[in-house]
Parts: sequence; C-alpha cells; structure tokens
Amino acid sequence: MTNYDVDLIRRDFPILERQVYGRPLVYLDNGATTQKPRQVVEAMTEEYYNVNANVHRGVHFLSQQATELHEAARETVRRFLNARSTSEIIFTRGTTESINLVATTFGDAFLNEGDEVIVSEMEHHSNIVSWQLVQARKGIRLRVIPITDEGELCLDEFEQMFNEHTRMVSVTHVSNVLGTVNPVKRIVEIAHAHDVPVLIDGAQSTPHFPVDVQAIDCDFFAFSGHKIYGPTGVGVLYGKESWLDRLPPYMGGGEMIRNVSFEQTTFNDLPFKFEAGTPDYVATTGLARALDYVSALGMECIHAHEQELVRYAMEQMSAIPDLRFIGTPKEKDAVISFLVGDIHPLDMGTLLDRLGIAVRTGHHCAEPLMHRMGIESTVRASFGLYNTKAEIDALVAGIERVSRMF
Repeated sequence: MTNYDVDLIRRDFPILERQVYGRPLVYLDNGATTQKPRQVVEAMTEEYYNVNANVHRGVHFLSQQATELHEAARETVRRFLNARSTSEIIFTRGTTESINLVATTFGDAFLNEGDEVIVSEMEHHSNIVSWQLVQARKGIRLRVIPITDEGELCLDEFEQMFNEHTRMVSVTHVSNVLGTVNPVKRIVEIAHAHDVPVLIDGAQSTPHFPVDVQAIDCDFFAFSGHKIYGPTGVGVLYGKESWLDRLPPYMGGGEMIRNVSFEQTTFNDLPFKFEAGTPDYVATTGLARALDYVSALGMECIHAHEQELVRYAMEQMSAIPDLRFIGTPKEKDAVISFLVGDIHPLDMGTLLDRLGIAVRTGHHCAEPLMHRMGIESTVRASFGLYNTKAEIDALVAGIERVSRMF
C-alpha cells in the first residue's frame, strides 16, 4: 500500500474538486455509479473526434480503425476477467441486460413448466425480475437461498435445495446493500456437483477486487462499465463458450446475422450472435480504458485501500449513539448500510447532502432483502478507489450533526 497515492489518484477525477452547497463534495455513492477519470473521458472524446465510424461493416480506413479499437476492448475485458477466449465476451448495456439475456435465452432453450431456478434473498431486482418474467412465460419456480441475520448465505440450506428440477443458480457476488462477499467458488462447486450451471452478478465485485472467471469456474458472469469507472450504457456478459453455443440469439438484426432470406436466417459466430445492431463502440473503448486504469493501480491495492476504509468507517460509526449497521458479514466489501435511531433514511440522506455528502437512501433495488431484515430502507455509504479517511470523518461528523437535529 506504500505506493497507493490516493491524493494523486484523485487528481484524475475532476468532479471530486467541485463543491456542493458551498462545501467540498464527499462522494460516497459508488455502489450506484462511480466517477470517471480523465483517461476514460479523453479516450472517448478522441475516438469521437478522430475515429468515429461504424464497426465491422466498412472497408474504409475509419471503420477499420474503429473496429480494431472495439475488438481490442474485447481483448482487454478478456484479460481482466481471465476468460479463455474473446468469443466468451459479449458486450451489453450493463449487468441488467446481461442477466436478462441469460434468463431469456436459457429459459427459451432449457426451462419448462415445473423447472426451478435458485436465487438468494440478497439479490438485486435485476436478478429477481428477469427470472420472474421467465416464470410468467414458462411456469418455472423460483427457489430462494435464505440468509442469516448478519447477512450471510445459509449454504447448508442451499445444498439441500437441489433436486431433479433444478436448472440454474443465479446469485450475486457481492450484495449491494450488505456488502456481503459470497463464496461463489463454493457455490459453483455445489451446483456443478448437480450438473447445474451458475450465473454470477458481478456488478459489485469487479470494481473492488480481482475476478478470475476460470478460477471461479462460473458458467456466466455479468458486470457494468459505469460501476468500474467506465461509461454508462455498456457492460459485459461472460459466458462459457460451451453454453453460449447452445443458447439461441437474444435479439435479431445487424451483427448477429450471417445470411438472411425470407425463408431462413443463419446466425453469426460467437460473440457476435448476441450483439445485434450497432454497438456502442466508443463506450467499449471507454470501458477498456477504465479497466486499464484500475489494472495499473492494481486490483489487490484497490481492495486493500477500500478494506482499510471500511474498517475505519465501521470503527468510527460504531461510536455514534443509536446507529446500527445492516449487514455484518465476516467477508464484507466496500458498502456500509445503516440506520440511526428513528431518523428516516430519506431525512438523513437529504440533510447529509446539504453538507456536501452524497450517500444513497432507499431500498437499493433490493426490496425482498429489506423485508427479510425487517426494514423498509437504509442509508448506504459505498466506497471507491479515490475515497479517503478524511471523507469518512466528514461522514461521521455529518451523521452526528443530523442526529443532534432530531
């Protein structure tokens, strides 16, 4: 950690220099979206100004150059996840579309009435509703892994959920509310022992620590660009080639086509089979630059820095009267959800905002989890690679100030 210079890193993020209501911005809503370094914005601007042309379809110089950048971005993602091949890297609009792609195509190809899909109580709505749409269409059943009061999966009960109807396990890597880091490698081992594939929602893990999809051995893995210091509207679905080959296309048109007649259409090879229409090829360049940025800092170093912030924050916040944490798992990532006495989270968040402190309030797109914990909403502070202990001190002082007002 001696080489991790957070003050130097912060200079790459101009927005962190601005003021809100006359106070320095303290941005602690990284779980919702992260800020973008100059390198990402400049790379996208450079492409729009000097390289912009539709990819894959043109013989002219700009199209060829844009295609090279787009496919180089795919290789960057492959390296970042340690996927076996770029054929296993599908560009999407984000984690939500990636999960919907798997749910829809897997549902069409492999799910029938009475089949079961296992999710958990801590899932984001994206990993619940996607499967409920399949449920309404195909008559499948959702099984739910329970969690403990501390916010950890009950793995013993998970192991007992498998039967001859189980077809898929779809779970989050890190809870966006509790910060729980789930033992996904063990989850995959259990599921594979029953010949059941696993989809992992990696939206909250990829920005914070190294991910190796081959080591995890998951069948599908999804993440979003905007949560890992890249642009909005772009994301990734990793899928084992053996599975992607078996799934039908998700949408029709454009790049996913090989030949078309009114009698029959044949589809393109992977990964293009799942990439209908013109991709956001400038955003893929931005995503690649973001992955290069965090890789240069070192994912292990980012993780160590953020873990230090979480430990410090929980120590300091523990001294605030009537504050209670929602989610105290043994393996916790860079998310702290909390409540203070009877203060409504919306009131806390609104008043912290007047102090220049950006936190998230609400159910965080995880209403079933809220119901499990016996609450309606929380305040959530989520940390990124540029946050500091001084910002945590500002958060603690802000919570204390708001508490005194009530």
